[in-house]
Amino acid sequence: MNSRFHWSLREILIVAVLGAVFGVLYLGWVQVWLIAQAIFGAVTMDVVMGFWFIVSIIAAAIIRKPGVAIISEMLAAATEILLGSPAGLMLLLSGFIQGAGAEVVFAATGWRNYRLPVLMAAGIGAAIFSFVYTWVLFNYGALAPGLLIAMFALRCLSGALLGGLLGHVIVEALYRTGVLNGLTIDHDRRLQRA
Repeated sequence: MNSRFHWSLREILIVAVLGAVFGVLYLGWVQVWLIAQAIFGAVTMDVVMGFWFIVSIIAAAIIRKPGVAIISEMLAAATEILLGSPAGLMLLLSGFIQGAGAEVVFAATGWRNYRLPVLMAAGIGAAIFSFVYTWVLFNYGALAPGLLIAMFALRCLSGALLGGLLGHVIVEALYRTGVLNGLTIDHDRRLQRA
């Protein structure tokens, strides 16, 4: 069987743990967003949105297999639901859409390139997909064009920085601890050094 599509038990557990941990963090991040929104106004969602994409980027950079970005985001969403998020089952759709935005970028590289520019592009992909989704959900077509452009630009920047760059920093920190030894990320890096 092609190892690109075969998941080991360890990989399944890692994605499940990441989904659960980030589901808790995502629920906490809602409080950050609400406080920032009270201070700075409506576009704050777009400024902080990138953090809600980060598990798809971290999990994909570690496991490096098709579907990881989508599955990890959906597991995080399921965790939020289990913990009582008022958004309810709509979170599963949001998780799927955000994960799919990142997954498309990884798919474009054949699930073989996880360097920083690709991780930042995955954050932007998640931002674009989520923007289209929230456009439909919240009728963004009724907003002024200038505001829409600002919201879109801020969300893409947030996806690149809070999703991609921060995700890269976390993956690098985890890699340095040795906990990722034996995983695809470790194998790929050993090949690069050889």
